[in-house]
Amino acid sequence: MATYRYRCETDGPHEVARPIGTAEETLDCPECGAAMPRVFAAPMLALGSASARSLIERTERSRERPDVVSAPPPTSGRRAGPAADPAWSQLPRP
Repeated sequence: MATYRYRCETDGPHEVARPIGTAEETLDCPECGAAMPRVFAAPMLALGSASARSLIERTERSRERPDVVSAPPPTSGRRAGPAADPAWSQLPRP
């Protein structure tokens, strides 16, 4: 079962549980009887791991306010070892 949200202009939001894919576009408000359009909301992602939530939050923030960098991030100090294929050593280096 999925929870769908509807918003009444006078009575505010209402939630309705329905099987996935069976929600109507509008419902009648249980309090005043007016037509309520369905409101799309973000899925419940808070149930995921903390690292996944952090990644999602950083991605959302970077969409509005991307970080400005002046240089690439520092390397860990480890250099790549020799290539496994000896033919690669013959390629030109940048």
